[in-house]
Amino acid sequence: MKSEHAEHMEARGAERAARRDGAVGDGRGAARGWAGVVALAVGTFTVVTSEMLPVGLLTPMGDSLRVSEGLAGFTLTVTGLVAAVSSPLLTSLLGRLDRRLVLCALLAVLAAGNLAAAWAPGFGVMVAARVLVGVGMGGVWAIAAGLAVRLVPAGSVPAATSLVFSGVAIASVLGIPAGAYVGELAGWRAAFVAAAGLALLALGALAVLLPPLPAERAVPLGGVLRLLGDGRVRAGLVLVAFLVTGHFAAYTYVRPVLEEVSGASAGTIGTLLLVYGIAGVVGNFLSGAGAARSVRATLLVISGVLAVTLLLVVLVLPAAGGSLAVAGVLLAVWGVTYGGVSVSTQTWLLQAAPRAREGVSSLFVGVFNGAIALGALTGGLVADGVGVAGVMWLGGALALGALVTVGVAGRGDRFAADNVPIDK
Repeated sequence: MKSEHAEHMEARGAERAARRDGAVGDGRGAARGWAGVVALAVGTFTVVTSEMLPVGLLTPMGDSLRVSEGLAGFTLTVTGLVAAVSSPLLTSLLGRLDRRLVLCALLAVLAAGNLAAAWAPGFGVMVAARVLVGVGMGGVWAIAAGLAVRLVPAGSVPAATSLVFSGVAIASVLGIPAGAYVGELAGWRAAFVAAAGLALLALGALAVLLPPLPAERAVPLGGVLRLLGDGRVRAGLVLVAFLVTGHFAAYTYVRPVLEEVSGASAGTIGTLLLVYGIAGVVGNFLSGAGAARSVRATLLVISGVLAVTLLLVVLVLPAAGGSLAVAGVLLAVWGVTYGGVSVSTQTWLLQAAPRAREGVSSLFVGVFNGAIALGALTGGLVADGVGVAGVMWLGGALALGALVTVGVAGRGDRFAADNVPIDK
């Protein structure tokens, strides 16, 4: 284990290296650093949008590939599983390579996966394409999360990190309706072509705007896994698992639910998903501000409101005769609530392991994407087994599990600075 003096000297060395890169220091260097942060946010937005794309396209995808909606949802499951595994592995295996080159290569893989998905003549090719998307996504998200500290002055790191993660949050709530609209206008394959183009644009932005970012040190896989020995980290990851699994068990099949309960047309569903997306962006920034004051209180509200909202979809919407106005209100509340999940759970974990940002970020990405995969898989089983309304009951129950977890584990809003070291 390194001494505090050694860690301090290593941090000073990293800061000097960053200044040599031109990322921090004078005004011009600081401006370039912030431009790099924006490019990272574009990158995270791109990878998460690519992951989420099938959600708004399940019905036409299933019809074209001749599979059920439940099986079509597996395209989301396989991406999440691959991203969950690749995130900690790539963080370790690629730890000594220049981060800018690694990010550009991963975005090229992402673009290839999206193009293959657009071309896919059958379900097998689609699954293979989504594996490529999972590799690109898991690597980009995990690596980008720890780079803000190298691009901006120390006092700006929290804001820069939030901006990088805003790409995740905004993609989670806007990527799906955007894909649904493109799919409605030009067909579901065109939505994947657009995602490939976005990946290439993000690649160009990172290549131009990021400075060279040689690895500061390797992050061994064993050190990352030792973070699981910290109870605060485990509690945060359990929260991520409950909230994200519950959300995606329900939201992956929101289009069939709205079609069955409300009789909404494809165009109307796109509008409702856009309402959800706008509300989610608002929720991201509201929850970010709330988590800075009290992460426990923020997560209590998120978990409770999300549970109630999902249950109301199946209890109130049918009683209201499938009213589109009621559906819009419920989706808006759902969006505000889930929009805050990424930033609040991220805050919880970074407070739990402040000296292991890259390691805990790779665990966060792994669990987050594993939960997406599990949610899509269990939602598909429930949708095919008992009907699409059942996915809302499942999502509500898992959100209640998150509420209990926060109540039991989150006894403090600020965690101590000590954590499991990952350098040995």
